[in-house]
Amino acid sequence: MAAEPLTPAVFHILLSLVDGEKHGYGIMQEVAERTDNGLTMGPGTLYGTLKRMLEAKLVEESGERPDPGLDDQRRRYYRITRHGRRAAHEEAERLEALVRAARAKALLKRQQHALGDER
Repeated sequence: MAAEPLTPAVFHILLSLVDGEKHGYGIMQEVAERTDNGLTMGPGTLYGTLKRMLEAKLVEESGERPDPGLDDQRRRYYRITRHGRRAAHEEAERLEALVRAARAKALLKRQQHALGDER
């Protein structure tokens, strides 16, 4: 049986951590940038989601600091776990299948450059 779909917040956090550990503010910045500010997570959403992700073993806190002299000791860094990477991979495959289905129904065109081009 397939795993339950991830919430957008969880998937975006995992996606932010796939290429390396980050602190909370760095995660918020990357998500906002990747979505052209379409998804902005405030601290409450981010840290509440991270807490649940820690409990589910999707992420873990890292005790390492890139440069302790340049970093605030209160800042917590997070990294994706093996379980989190597998969950992110499964979610990406699920989303890819949905996009294929949308293309098969002509909802999306393969070479669509702008939404306005297809109307």
